[in-house]
Amino acid sequence: MNKLLLLGDEAIAQGALDGGLSGVYAYPGTPSTEATEYIRSNQEAIERDVHRQWAANEKTALEGALGMSYAGKRTLVCMKHVGLNVAADPFINAAVTGVNGGMLVLVADDPSMHSSQNEQDSRFYADFANLPVLEPSDQQEAYDMAYDGLELSEKLKVPVMIRVTTRLAHSRAGVIRKALKPENKMHLPDNLRQFILLPAFARKSYARLLEAQKEFTAIAASSVYNKLMKGGDKKLGIIACGIAYNYLMENYPEGCPYTVFKLCHYPPPVEVINSMVEEHDELLILEEGYPLIERMVKGITHVGPKVKGRLDGTVPRAGELNPDIVMHALGFEPKTIRQMPDLVVNRPPGMCAGCSHIDTFEALIEALKPYGDGHVFSDIGCYTLGALPPYNTINSCVDMGASVTMAKGAADAGLFPSVAVIGDSTFTHSGMTGLIDAVNAGSPVTIIISDNETTAMTGGQDSSGTGKLEDICEGIGVDPLHIHVVEPLKKNHDRLVGVIAEEMKYRGVSVIIARRECIQTLKRKKSHKVPQRNCHV
Repeated sequence: MNKLLLLGDEAIAQGALDGGLSGVYAYPGTPSTEATEYIRSNQEAIERDVHRQWAANEKTALEGALGMSYAGKRTLVCMKHVGLNVAADPFINAAVTGVNGGMLVLVADDPSMHSSQNEQDSRFYADFANLPVLEPSDQQEAYDMAYDGLELSEKLKVPVMIRVTTRLAHSRAGVIRKALKPENKMHLPDNLRQFILLPAFARKSYARLLEAQKEFTAIAASSVYNKLMKGGDKKLGIIACGIAYNYLMENYPEGCPYTVFKLCHYPPPVEVINSMVEEHDELLILEEGYPLIERMVKGITHVGPKVKGRLDGTVPRAGELNPDIVMHALGFEPKTIRQMPDLVVNRPPGMCAGCSHIDTFEALIEALKPYGDGHVFSDIGCYTLGALPPYNTINSCVDMGASVTMAKGAADAGLFPSVAVIGDSTFTHSGMTGLIDAVNAGSPVTIIISDNETTAMTGGQDSSGTGKLEDICEGIGVDPLHIHVVEPLKKNHDRLVGVIAEEMKYRGVSVIIARRECIQTLKRKKSHKVPQRNCHV
């Protein structure tokens, strides 16, 4: 089949597969999850035995991919923008080591925070690391960039980031496939010290990375993904990045009267931007996320055209773009009205009927009655909905694993009881290290692992801790007498309340594992239906 109808995420996955991919490494996170899901269920990937197992977190995923690259194979790493925070250490250092086999880092940003704690722009990470970025404007480019990007990575000898945003990741379009490339044969680096970042080696590697910036920029300048389209009206020049280019052209179906520079391959070609500066009275910068290019242009235009974009309010500082916002930035009134009718009421997200988290929170609420509010820390998962009515129980949601460490810190400050609520997948992602701190300090914290035996919020992917949580906690050093496993059901309510209440009195580390399978994965097992993604949040 030469043409497929694919999500942006799926287009990248298929492009990487057709480009000779040998392994995908990822931790699920909306809006990036579908890329790995696609490869995991793809029949060709299964027949080729492409590595497609979920990793414990984004850091381990990127390091695993770097190891496969070391062995000469082509790899894809997938994560959402906040996942790149977790993987930042190996990501930035991988720019210095370089790669052997081609390595793509797919990062899906979430402007407007549809399912995230923030809307950070991952292009800044790539700029910080001195790495190239490919930012597709549509699904076909997403496929093409993944297909060619693995080869580009090998040519430049560094990882290459593919950056998408929610709207492109989760919308479908027709994609034409290209001829399948063979997978690389395993081969070790010519220099077996390439991946050693001892200072004596790292200084030389970093110097090579800086010298390579000239080549990165030259290749971007001639890239098929960057296109300068001359217009007759010199009053305004427009730089449109990634999907913003599509939003612009939706407003000009017959062609834009202004000069437009479509920027989808970074680092930005400075000569083109300089020509835009010299030839126009004003420049409008359209980019999804933070004002990366706008700041760059302002930096080289001490005297010259007025630069408009997110920084001066021409484009809203926060949130994702759309064709109406772009039209307003061009000085026109939007043609469409995107106002919700009064009779339509937003329905806040809620836990599924029968969710095990409900029984856990109901027991926790009762156990906490003698202490009042403000004692419960949490983080990212379906259970974060415990912050909303009717529970109103949790008091924090900062990042993956922060429930345990914040509970410890609050206990250090004298808060008692101090309770952490964390999911099983989040616990193995980044909660275990916080538990080590709590055990080493003998902190008076009660940790409730709400174990639904899956990564539920992103659709039911494998959880690294399934069947191992008790052993992990005991191995870390929690006293076995203070490790309890309870099945959160209505019939066990009194027992769960009693266990929580008793352990909250304990002046040490206790772990309560509230274990019952996610109601959604259980339903799917019984009905044998295809998993649904992105439930709840």
